[in-house]
Amino acid sequence: MKKDPQTLYRERWTRVTDAIALRRPDRVPLIPQIEAIPEYYTGITIKEAMYDYRKAGEALDRFYADFQPDLGWGPGIMYYAPAMESCGLKWLRWPGRGIEEAQQMYQFVEGEFMFADEYDELIHDPTHFIQSKWIPRCFEKLAGLRHLRLRDSIWGGFFGTFAAFADREVVESLENLLETARRLQEWFAFCGDYERKLEEQLGFPMAVGANGFAPFDQIGDTMRGTLNMMIDTLERPEKVIAAAEALLPIALEAPIAACKANGRKMVWIWLHKGVDELMSVEQYRHLYWPTLQKMIVGLVEAGLIPVVYCEGSYNTRLETLREVPRGKVVYDFENVDMFKAKEILGDVACIAGNVPNAMLLYGGPEQVDEYCKRLIQGVGRDGGFMLDAGGLIDNAKVENLRAMFDSVEKYG
Repeated sequence: MKKDPQTLYRERWTRVTDAIALRRPDRVPLIPQIEAIPEYYTGITIKEAMYDYRKAGEALDRFYADFQPDLGWGPGIMYYAPAMESCGLKWLRWPGRGIEEAQQMYQFVEGEFMFADEYDELIHDPTHFIQSKWIPRCFEKLAGLRHLRLRDSIWGGFFGTFAAFADREVVESLENLLETARRLQEWFAFCGDYERKLEEQLGFPMAVGANGFAPFDQIGDTMRGTLNMMIDTLERPEKVIAAAEALLPIALEAPIAACKANGRKMVWIWLHKGVDELMSVEQYRHLYWPTLQKMIVGLVEAGLIPVVYCEGSYNTRLETLREVPRGKVVYDFENVDMFKAKEILGDVACIAGNVPNAMLLYGGPEQVDEYCKRLIQGVGRDGGFMLDAGGLIDNAKVENLRAMFDSVEKYG
């Protein structure tokens, strides 16, 4: 007998939360991070999906009809290109802007949008720095916002700060911002409707209630850039620490507010600069981990579930990652010895991962089946484990994807 969506939803969510709480679920949960695979699977181009969100939804419809993960991903992962064009986003390239091939995935492009001598400004007033310097530098069509100093509006200050809104460049930026907002509102409405369909009509709990980033990465990703950030860890480490502390409230407030609005629990924290290759264990513990740990604990205290996605290699970080509330956190690994991770973290946190994306694209179904079997029977035997790919899935052989999905039924 076919199960109704409410029953499927409860079964899937119970399966996932049992694993997170270090209980043994009815079977190992399957939570592959879905990115462009619906487009590759259905033949819709990346360009089509980014310029027409309805086509992104159609690709997801076909994908979910043929595959049954335990968590759902909505169309929001395929960013809406018209909204990015109307504000002139500089740190992303996509088909139609910077990428010629219609089926090539969008690419992040680093830039230096905060200079080395501006740490004190960021630390003193992060909100003003973001509004007056970071946004104008990151969005070419919003450059006029650099003329606004709203924090000076107290008492008679409003005469000067309000007058700036008549500046020609400010007006142009605000018009572009309004157009961006309209396009984003349309996209958000579609994504919200689609996510409700996943939950209420198809029985898939949403994987993402909100996204988050470690305070260190907020600086390193879109402010300083990787190379400059690594230099800063050597030349001005105390400034890096102080800036991360200043951004911590923002890193916490945004995902908590988003989950409060949508009623969901899982906050995916995408880690970037803390990999084994970029800093020593000592640097990690001194510069990166303190604010990330506070963020994780703050989310748990807010009743949310941090899913800490450790991109890259994290083998030397495992002992440090133990320092979180027991049975409340997920660590999703890309490149880690999963058996070692289970040994070190198994009594503290649920771990997830790490079927290699290269294997899903270039390997064969027998190879995928054997890899998943080894993970499920070895790492997932007593609970506290969820099967996932090594990274967000863009392209993969259909037979390999099916082998991954079938493995949790065969061995889980």
